[in-house]
Amino acid sequence: MASSGDRTLLISGALYGSLAYLFLFSPVLVLLLFSFQDGQLPIPPLKGLTLRWYAQVLADEQIMSALAHSLLVALASASLACLMGFLAAYGLARYRLPARGGLGWLILAPATISYLIIAMGLMVTFGAIGLPRSLVSVVIGHVVINLPIAFALIYSQLGAHQLNIERAARDLGAGELSLLVLIVVPSLLPALVAAFALCFSLSWDEFIIAFLLSQFEVTLPVEIWSSLRSGLNPAINAAGTLVFGLSLGLFLLALTFVLARRGWRNG
Repeated sequence: MASSGDRTLLISGALYGSLAYLFLFSPVLVLLLFSFQDGQLPIPPLKGLTLRWYAQVLADEQIMSALAHSLLVALASASLACLMGFLAAYGLARYRLPARGGLGWLILAPATISYLIIAMGLMVTFGAIGLPRSLVSVVIGHVVINLPIAFALIYSQLGAHQLNIERAARDLGAGELSLLVLIVVPSLLPALVAAFALCFSLSWDEFIIAFLLSQFEVTLPVEIWSSLRSGLNPAINAAGTLVFGLSLGLFLLALTFVLARRGWRNG
């Protein structure tokens, strides 16, 4: 039976955690609340509720075009980062490569560098090789920042238990390609889904790289920033809420898949 001291510690911990989460998510809650305000200025006090700002956002061709660009960039960069991260993780985990430890740290290095420095470096590099600023440039930039995340998540799952399964498959006659497609990828599917969801979310709402490496075809965060330069607008709150909603939905889908997969294995 828990003592009074334990109960006090438990209540204090729950209170601290609640306040911490409230502090972290209060900007999102304010954004969500004022996206429904029936008024021209998204400032207190709240003046009724309406969905017209969402209708205005969905009817805005420029915002919808930027939304499509963001989806395209996020899908492409997350897919490429997961593919390259998987191949790099498998190669470093399963083969004795020269300077293997150094190669791993080199892949993780972009995670320690400011996005601004990465964007400026890529902008100079692309200018030197003649690659214009475009969505392709943005995709490359997002792959650079997403690759370390995908690599770290996938590499962490390539442990001894995974190696034993691969050895058993080889003993049964599986070739390297069959081993990768039929054994390794399905067993790493939760890690791959988690890596894809995280890379997609980071690319979906990334601003600095998208701003410096795009020109005419901009992503949604860049379009929202451009709209904010003309002043406060409840429609921008609605657009921001849609961005957060999609990120949250993707995260919940990935979490549901991972938990369901874990429950299926345990069952």
